[in-house]
Amino acid sequence: MAVLKAKDLRSLSVDELDEKAEGLRKEMFQLRLQAKLAKLEDLTKLTQARRDLAKVLTVKREMELKKNG
Repeated sequence: MAVLKAKDLRSLSVDELDEKAEGLRKEMFQLRLQAKLAKLEDLTKLTQARRDLAKVLTVKREMELKKNG
């Protein structure tokens, strides 16, 4: 999985950000499940997915504030 950049995320629409966030939530669920079952060898994938989700949600919130403000 490639690291998401905030600069690239800002060029997406709100709907696209919603889709990305939903995909990352599903991915995190699968990674947490694999970690609990001791099938996940690289725990940094979970950390990176959590950070990517935070970036997506941050950019989405910035867009909302810019639109309302």
